[in-house]
Amino acid sequence: MKTISTLLLLFVLGCSNGNSNKNYEAGSAMPEMDMAEEIPISQQLMPPPPPLEEIKQKIIKTARLAFETKDVEATHKKILQLASQNKGLVQNDNSGKDYNRIYKSLTVRIPTENFQKFIDGISEGVDYFDKRDISRQDVSEEFVDLEARLKAKRTLEDRYLELLKKANNVKEMLEIERELSTIREEIEAKQGRLQYLQSQVSMSTVNIEFYKTTAETGITQSYGQKMKNALQGGWNGISVFFLGILYLWPLFLVAIVVVVILRIFLKKRKKTH
Repeated sequence: MKTISTLLLLFVLGCSNGNSNKNYEAGSAMPEMDMAEEIPISQQLMPPPPPLEEIKQKIIKTARLAFETKDVEATHKKILQLASQNKGLVQNDNSGKDYNRIYKSLTVRIPTENFQKFIDGISEGVDYFDKRDISRQDVSEEFVDLEARLKAKRTLEDRYLELLKKANNVKEMLEIERELSTIREEIEAKQGRLQYLQSQVSMSTVNIEFYKTTAETGITQSYGQKMKNALQGGWNGISVFFLGILYLWPLFLVAIVVVVILRIFLKKRKKTH
């Protein structure tokens, strides 16, 4: 590693000294101090940050909606149509049934420029949302930082490739290639993170759940209805109990046979005594 660092430092100093010598030969009285000797190589490789006016905001938008509907199938059809009209992609589409309701849940990826239009379309006709959470995460700083680090790693990769061409022996070549492998892994990781962020920024995520109540519960039931439900539940419990006994009839049969055999055995034993 020390050999590689030395070669890399000589490569940078050589370029800097070449420029410095030209300035000196042009007539300067005293050559300026070589700044490469004072600034670490890692800082030399980092590109300057872009001007603030050039940084475009990168916002990740997500939404969670939950509401009751009178017609689950009609609402489902409406949301699919809205997704298609706004160039969205249905990522998940699930349905189910609880004790007193049927429901559907969808996850839709929608282009960010159509995000608010899509939310407004779903909201039409909804009197009340059980949940309506909309969040915006600003990842501009991470985006710029990743791009700068990626550019620096690629510059470093190019310089190691130059060093590889000038390697004097197999040992130096192996050391440089090992460093190149590490740098390329870091480049791939940063590229992957950058692509993920870009995907999240360009396509917003909307999670939607809607349901329809199928039975009256709680204080909305009359006392008579509650008594009817209790009697029906009791009868259902007795039915389940007897059905369970019927499923266990082989065990009862075996128990009876065992009891009969024991009684016969005990009677014979008494007679012999």
